[in-house]
Amino acid sequence: MRLLNLIASSEGLTLQGEDKEILGLTADSRKVERGFLFVAIPGTQHDGRAYIKDAIERGAAALLVPEGTNVSPLSNNIAVLKAQDLRIALATIAATFYPHQPKIIAAVTGTSGKTSTTQFTREIWTKLGHKSASMGSLGFILPDEARYSALNTPETIRLHQQLEEAVTKGISHLVMEASSHGLALHRMDQVRVGIGAFTNLSRDHLDFHSDMNEYFAAKLRLFTEILSPTGVAVVNADILEFEALARHLKDRSIKTLTYGKAGKDIKLHSLQPHERGQIVKFELFGKAHEIQLPIIGKFQAWNSLCALGIVVGSGDDPLTAVAAMNHVSGVTGRLELTGYTPSGGAIFVDYAHKPDALENVLAALRPHVEAHKGAKLGVIFGCGGNRDKGKRPLMGQIAQRLADWVIVTDDNPRHEDAAAIRRDVLAGCKPGTDLREISDRASAIKIGIERLRQGDVLIIAGKGHESGQIIGDEILPFDDAEVARHVLSEAVA
Repeated sequence: MRLLNLIASSEGLTLQGEDKEILGLTADSRKVERGFLFVAIPGTQHDGRAYIKDAIERGAAALLVPEGTNVSPLSNNIAVLKAQDLRIALATIAATFYPHQPKIIAAVTGTSGKTSTTQFTREIWTKLGHKSASMGSLGFILPDEARYSALNTPETIRLHQQLEEAVTKGISHLVMEASSHGLALHRMDQVRVGIGAFTNLSRDHLDFHSDMNEYFAAKLRLFTEILSPTGVAVVNADILEFEALARHLKDRSIKTLTYGKAGKDIKLHSLQPHERGQIVKFELFGKAHEIQLPIIGKFQAWNSLCALGIVVGSGDDPLTAVAAMNHVSGVTGRLELTGYTPSGGAIFVDYAHKPDALENVLAALRPHVEAHKGAKLGVIFGCGGNRDKGKRPLMGQIAQRLADWVIVTDDNPRHEDAAAIRRDVLAGCKPGTDLREISDRASAIKIGIERLRQGDVLIIAGKGHESGQIIGDEILPFDDAEVARHVLSEAVA
């Protein structure tokens, strides 16, 4: 594509140099090939402008840089685009270079529940005969392939590449997670979202956002700027932010479907837990329904109703959509049952790494513990380094309040001192015999499993689907579920 055609829809750009044929886009100088446009993004950890020379040497035909960047002399007749807002310009350029997107795109935002909701939505759509895909913390999930990603919302160029690829593979329906980072950094700009969903809001990512107001404002962008004016919003009516969100939707005249106990369109009546899931009774557009949701966890009922709202909002028949809910499956690392000890204790693995998520999983498992007289609920968890420190004592307090015993361990300390992180967590706890600190995560899991008795439940929280422990710049292989299964295999050997 010619450079002038590529930027025809962009605003706030100035071109220095001649028109060029652009053969590809990248923000990674190591991936530059001859004829590429290199995007020099000033990031929080790396400044792309430091790699301009490398990009030119690799054959870049053009550069996209922030306004004010000094790129002189122009080596090898390089064209330079200077942007008032580089990320906004990049989104427009990427969407122009990769112009095809699936017919139906739904985006889910919120603090918790995004991953489960996207999986449930994809599974229901698939059951209804649509060729469907999803993007999020589990990666790019296609009907015949899954690719892991480190980001809930892919970087802008990769995102539009994947949207284009989905179309080439015949995907008509795609659901994606919309993280606050992805929204604030304009990664989702130019994505043609027809259905937007909001699950909930609680403390998270305050290492990136200055406060909760800024965090909420980032989430709101999905509905105030990205969702199509003719689209549908699916909103949890039980959250404190509902009224504020509803006002913004009303200002844009967005059609809205509400779900939850206070929901008008999808009204939850009751939940009855059983060993392998729960019975959910609700109304959809005034008609009563009862399903056997094969997923443990009260909060998963809300996620499943959100997914139902997305599917119905996309135009599918309500009755067939409800029937398909009986067949959704659990998400890897989300209240995932890993196994049972010979003594009859159950072990679950979950991604809960923030206060409300930890509170939700512990509350979800409590009824299953209470079904056995004298049984106890245990939790093993830690907090990540180089992340919001304020949530650490909160999580310690929640764990001790809702579990019968607690082991605080390490979870991706990154560049922080692991012992200092554990001290931050323990600061929220009261000293007690049922509170232990064990630095080595594998040892913590082994000790936790060994103390389980008949009817006991252990939740290993924080890593979920992750397969590595981040220490410094190194990612060491570590999978909570694999470690637990190994301990169980040794117990029965």
